[in-house]
Amino acid sequence: MCGIVGYTGTQNAAPVLLEGLKKLEYRGYDSAGIAVLNDGRISISKVTGRIAGLAEKTEDGRLLPGVTGIGHTRWATHGAPTEPNAHPHTSNDGRFAVVHNGIIENYMELREELTRKGYHFESETDTEVVVHLVEMYYQDNLKQAVMRTAARLRGSYALGIICADEPEKIFAVREASPLILGVGIGENYFASDVTALVAHTRNAIYLEDGEFAELTPDSITVFDCTGHIIQKRVSRITWDIQAAEKGGYDHFMLKEIMEQPRAVKATMAPRIKGSEIVLDGVDIDLKQINKIMITACGSAYYAGCAAKYAIEKLCRVPVITELASELRYSDPLIDEHTLLIVLSQSGETADTIAAMRECQRRGAKTLAIVNVVGSTIAKIADWCLYTWAGPEIAVATTKGYTTQLTVLYLFALYAAKKVETVDDSTWRKLLSALKALPKQIQQALDMNPGISQLAKKYHSTCSMFFIGRNTDYAVALEGALKMKEISYIHAESYAAGELKHGTIALICEGQPVIALCCNDSVSEKTMSNIVEVKARGAEVLAVAFRDNARIVSLADDMLYIPKIDPLFSAAVEIVPLQILAYHVAKENGCDIDKPKNLAKSVTVE
Repeated sequence: MCGIVGYTGTQNAAPVLLEGLKKLEYRGYDSAGIAVLNDGRISISKVTGRIAGLAEKTEDGRLLPGVTGIGHTRWATHGAPTEPNAHPHTSNDGRFAVVHNGIIENYMELREELTRKGYHFESETDTEVVVHLVEMYYQDNLKQAVMRTAARLRGSYALGIICADEPEKIFAVREASPLILGVGIGENYFASDVTALVAHTRNAIYLEDGEFAELTPDSITVFDCTGHIIQKRVSRITWDIQAAEKGGYDHFMLKEIMEQPRAVKATMAPRIKGSEIVLDGVDIDLKQINKIMITACGSAYYAGCAAKYAIEKLCRVPVITELASELRYSDPLIDEHTLLIVLSQSGETADTIAAMRECQRRGAKTLAIVNVVGSTIAKIADWCLYTWAGPEIAVATTKGYTTQLTVLYLFALYAAKKVETVDDSTWRKLLSALKALPKQIQQALDMNPGISQLAKKYHSTCSMFFIGRNTDYAVALEGALKMKEISYIHAESYAAGELKHGTIALICEGQPVIALCCNDSVSEKTMSNIVEVKARGAEVLAVAFRDNARIVSLADDMLYIPKIDPLFSAAVEIVPLQILAYHVAKENGCDIDKPKNLAKSVTVE
């Protein structure tokens, strides 16, 4: 969730670190800091709040000269968001500084041990034990001190470590938290995300768990946990840096909403060859699978909920959706005949990784759907399908969700063909419907020019309810999440048929209800629920096809999508709800790309 960067070279390090931290702002943070080595001492600057404050405090880095340094954006876990708790943390003798992304699970016992030995703690964080361990173990050899420190730590961590006695040298350590090395000429880098690197280099080395690296301006040496040198492949970062810029939009979120037709096409087109779906590298024996489980967190989980209907209907195999944070502790009934589908935009979601490893231990085959190449989930899965959505900067996912859905739809059709549960005529019809998704998403963007005006009507409410049935209910889950996470309005989704079992008690005069009616098989039932809430004074905003005259007569306001097969409707139906959430948040003056308390890549439990 935090972001870390490091640089050693010939440039002044502080401006490079500040620029890298700005590229990591989307991950979510509440404080920031940098440490720079110069003339045998480490200079530190930290702030609470935004990186702009750190830039101002350091005069864009000019007040911290030096060519080697580390930086950090912190999202508070252990201790409040204060300057003492902000990273980097320094040793008592001032010779060492550390930045850390992750959680040190055994920090309390280490803290007690270090306190008994006379080390003084300035913060409430788990991270500070790391820098004191390095100081304790240091005997004129930073590599050995880092190795001995890492051996004492339990949990997840990406570390950047500098030492005043060994200038122009940085150590970077990875365990269950993303860490990437940037390979330059006369300068080298590390970061928790490639977005912090691509302005300087497109050559990257992805560290694996248990590995650490020594960076100098002229070399990168990678070691295993025992200190032996290992050879690593240098990968090429292929996406365009402009993809991580706003491109004239007010916010990354709006840009990424508008990118969805292109992103879905990029996800789909290479995998549809003629009249066939080709999933390169996927050779699952589907006839040996008697159960599919989909696990993820947040929006990725809701993508799985929406795709469940398509996979079950087309493949005639039971599909269970389970939150990864629950699955890992649930003693699941999983064996070698279970296919676990794992969804994660970043590929580094801690709960999802843990759930995946538990299911693998029980024999499940694993298919990962992720966006980030080389991420942990991509590496440990039996098979991996990338969404190819390009970088997604806004914390609230939009194109990440729709491209995950697209891959799941592709898989549903692919699997149905393999297990022969759909006749050829139906299969061709569904493939044509799937290929139309990019065009239909674009139509959904174009059909609703008045959403910004609707936002003016609904932005001042204190709560919203989203209702739907079947696939519409699955979309309601994600629609409500989008609204609450960026506008801070309480928003809840309900299966429309459950209103009478308690929820209708909350409906009162003027209560906004967003009703999704894009599944013809259940739309009549949903319209009955609209009548129920209208009778109690609700203001109904309906999402439906333009030709649905009855719902137009019932609803107070309308959002439209083009006619589409309900199996694939979620990828289109969500689009006007994303735009509505965006404009409501904008009306409320919210920090849309970086909503409070949230982070893009959730690398802690």
